[in-house]
Amino acid sequence: MDGYCQRAQSVAGLNPAKYAPMIDEIRSTQNPRIKAACQLRQGRGRQQQQRFLVDGVREIERALEAGWPMEEVFICDALLGQPGDRELRDRLEHAGVLLCPVTGPVMEKIAFGDRHDGLVAVAQQRPLATLETLCCTPGMLLAVMESIEKPGNLGAILRSADAAGVDAVILANQATDPFNPNVIRASTGIIFSMPVYAASSEQTLDWLTKNGFQICATRIDGSASYLDIDWKGQLAIVLGEESLGLSSCWSGPAVTAVSIPMRGSADSLNVSTTAAILFYEALRQRESA
Repeated sequence: MDGYCQRAQSVAGLNPAKYAPMIDEIRSTQNPRIKAACQLRQGRGRQQQQRFLVDGVREIERALEAGWPMEEVFICDALLGQPGDRELRDRLEHAGVLLCPVTGPVMEKIAFGDRHDGLVAVAQQRPLATLETLCCTPGMLLAVMESIEKPGNLGAILRSADAAGVDAVILANQATDPFNPNVIRASTGIIFSMPVYAASSEQTLDWLTKNGFQICATRIDGSASYLDIDWKGQLAIVLGEESLGLSSCWSGPAVTAVSIPMRGSADSLNVSTTAAILFYEALRQRESA
């Protein structure tokens, strides 16, 4: 795969005879493996190690299905309460991932928040793909996220984009680490299969213009209601951080400023809510056509 821009590849072709190695049960939170894993909760640790954590059965399963390289998985058998949990454990073993049994207290040390699924994986980071590797196709639907700072918002946007059939997400002026645990959790692991690209806002606008995209940017002062827009063609939906909105880069003649009607006293919506509304309006129009 080129960078991290291609769709998921199944691991069904893995050699079933290839079994994972296993180490002795880790009982101390001061174990070097555990201390290194805990450092991945912070951006600095992820940057230094070029690794990140994947919490939870669903998220690990999606990473595995996407062929994402995983170095090790910490497992607490006492917490594997669902039939699918042990099935995933067997799949990881067949895939040759290093299995690290841990006690309950050790799992509590490395698990994210209130997650206690009994499985936490350590995966390798991949660089985000650049726009030079994005293949433009007729009728393509793209989501452009400019300077989104909150990991939970980015994760939720990725989840909605996947559900509504968005082809790819571009992080313009990237302000959030896509490997942050909150992104992975809020996206329910969709981060591993959704093509994600990184570029500056200027590079993104230039690429979209050269490739003939209709560009719709959400702005509070947008003159066009999203209900009056034709979302069926080759289209890019641009959203910005809630506190600052979009930069002036997206106010030129090549961009249509779109707004969502607000009938109450609130003057704006959460950016992930806005994204979901627009993605599904695009889906509705495309399917009806």
